[in-house]
Amino acid sequence: MERYHIALGLFGIVVLLTAWIPMAFRRLPLSLPIFCIAIGILAGQSIFNPISQLAGFDSRLVIERMTEFTLIVALMGAGLKIDRRLGLLSWALTWRLLGIAMPVGIALMAVGAHWMLGLGAASAILLAASLAPTDPVLASDVQVGPPQTGTEDEVRFTLTSEAGLNDGLSFPFVYLAIAIALAPDEPDWFTNWLLIDVLWRLLAGIVTGWLVGKVLGFATFRLPKSAALVRTGDGFVAMGITCLAYSLTELAHGYGFVAVFVAALSFRTVERHHEFHKELHDFSEQIERLLMMVFLVCFGAAVSVGQLIDELDWPLVVFALFVILIVRPASAWVSLPSSLPKGERAAISVFGIRGIGSIYYLAFATGMANFEELGVLWSAVALIVLISIVMHGLTVTPAMRSLDRRRGSNRPGDEGDVWQSDSTNTRRSKNG
Repeated sequence: MERYHIALGLFGIVVLLTAWIPMAFRRLPLSLPIFCIAIGILAGQSIFNPISQLAGFDSRLVIERMTEFTLIVALMGAGLKIDRRLGLLSWALTWRLLGIAMPVGIALMAVGAHWMLGLGAASAILLAASLAPTDPVLASDVQVGPPQTGTEDEVRFTLTSEAGLNDGLSFPFVYLAIAIALAPDEPDWFTNWLLIDVLWRLLAGIVTGWLVGKVLGFATFRLPKSAALVRTGDGFVAMGITCLAYSLTELAHGYGFVAVFVAALSFRTVERHHEFHKELHDFSEQIERLLMMVFLVCFGAAVSVGQLIDELDWPLVVFALFVILIVRPASAWVSLPSSLPKGERAAISVFGIRGIGSIYYLAFATGMANFEELGVLWSAVALIVLISIVMHGLTVTPAMRSLDRRRGSNRPGDEGDVWQSDSTNTRRSKNG
């Protein structure tokens, strides 16, 4: 019982630190995820190792559920903060990243995994597909601001919308790896994969998410004032939208990640400019930060005791650097138009942060089929996530500030008393 109370007190300290650290160190190029991992590494070397409280962090189901819930909350928050209307032209850069950069990146990573790590087809594709999504949880410094704040420049919008969609659009490639692993027992595996895992699951995710967003948007803003959900003023309505969209889609055997993000976009279309959107976004963001903190502390503890990097060797390090320094920047760069300013093109190409989504996909797939070299898969994903969090966490803030200065604008909270929005050409006081 004393151990439980001590652990509870330590949890409280960590929560307070995650609230205080971003404010105290906002001038430094250090992200909150870096601090969370550092806390986890220290905790992992103490008698209060959080991994022991989870009955072993190597439990696949524990990892899957923790990451799954964190992701759906983050996807709802990402969707709610996007002000731009959905369209072929207005989202052109996003479609290029999803339609060109992601498949090209998966192919390059799969070939690299086979060549550098000696993985078979199923394991190589699974590793590549798991590393394909950029992370909506860890990429807060490269995301647009809260709803209706005007902080939606092209770089931040593209990276936010990409992270919102590619978490779900990576799923068909994960299912491809599962299908190949189960191929000896499934003679029609390719047809089933194409019809069910690609066409049906994507369609179910998009349609269900859109309908849920529309219906709940109507219930929130269009019902008589005495019955409308907006009158509650409760931000936790966002959690209800998130869980309902995800559960209904999963019950229909669709992609719940796609549905949650689409539901948020659909919800915004019912009443785009209401202040209640900010309440919903703020609540989602607070829950997301709490979940992220808990997971990354556990992740840091697992890394410190060696549970996630047992297979670490030089070929794996080379592969990790290949993924982060070559695959993502190169595939994104060639997919983006040459007319885009080089600084913005470089920022979008480089800051494809890998994180919690990669860990979720690996945990999910390994529960569906048996894959060879499982230890190598876990060590590769853990190392790439760790390098990405540290490298991008140290560079993203100064890089984005440099881009903002070139455009003559500052985000809320940056230096200066006033910031100017490129998209609305309005000025707002930091205190107003």
